[in-house]
Amino acid sequence: MDREQALVIVHEYVKNLNLRRHMLAVEAAMRDYAQFYKENPDEWGLAGLLHDFDWEVHPSLKQHPQDGAPILRSRGVPEPIIRCILSHADHTGIPRRTLMERALFACDEVTGLITAVALVRPSRSLQDLEVRSVRKKWKNPRFASKVDRDEIVRGAHELGVELWDHVERIIYAMRGVASELGLDGES
Repeated sequence: MDREQALVIVHEYVKNLNLRRHMLAVEAAMRDYAQFYKENPDEWGLAGLLHDFDWEVHPSLKQHPQDGAPILRSRGVPEPIIRCILSHADHTGIPRRTLMERALFACDEVTGLITAVALVRPSRSLQDLEVRSVRKKWKNPRFASKVDRDEIVRGAHELGVELWDHVERIIYAMRGVASELGLDGES
């Protein structure tokens, strides 16, 4: 399974542009962490890219991501990536055992918060977004109220990284794909 094959799956199952952008953001964050930990960025990137591929067809916790796993298996996605995707959702009961699994959990929710902060900036860009802006918005529970801040804190803790260092790393990772995310100030 390579990235192009994964993108075929994404385009087949995900029609919502914002969901696709979220998956690309998580992919970028996962690739960055893989390089940081000297792991395989292609494998980690696939986990990030595919982690929510089935949300539109299985939009409930009773189905997502567990009902997507057979689809991924039929498409030849390696089992470690499928297990990683299954473990990113607490309700599946699949414990996060590997560094890749902990990284996916840590990267998922925080990308949404960073995106929300970038979207309310005058520049609508990640290029000038700093951690202090995210911290400021973090304190307002009404801002991006659907973002689970406790999950972000838990994700950083499980990965063994300091929360604001984690946020900074994700911002920098997302900057590398800012134009694909519509967060380059040009889109």
